[in-house]
Amino acid sequence: MIISAPRRPMAEINVTPLVDVVLVLLIIFMVTAPFLQGGLEIDLPKVATRGIDVREGLIVSVRADRTVAVGDRVVPIAGFEDALARAGAARRPVFLKADQKVPYGTIVDLVARMRRAGVAALGLVTEPPPIGKK
Repeated sequence: MIISAPRRPMAEINVTPLVDVVLVLLIIFMVTAPFLQGGLEIDLPKVATRGIDVREGLIVSVRADRTVAVGDRVVPIAGFEDALARAGAARRPVFLKADQKVPYGTIVDLVARMRRAGVAALGLVTEPPPIGKK
């Protein structure tokens, strides 16, 4: 019978499997990163999912010819903030109703003017779809 010396614990850590895993992860991230950078095609919703009660708030309307009305009064764009202040827009919710032919830039400009006038609660009003259409 041969008696061997007791084994000592191995003091080195084998890092080869760790390097393999890290390299595989690096390759995966390098391949998938360009796909995350691209834009997505978005089909924006064309209808409201549920109705809102606009009776308590102030309605700002924008017609197709870009005339703006605060409540039931047509106001010039230059006096829009003053009309909002007179109507008490900072103390109650404001609902924006805009014709679908109004350019997006016009709507953004009106929203910015409303924020400058102190409007804190702003809602966009849409119409439900005709019956039978999605």
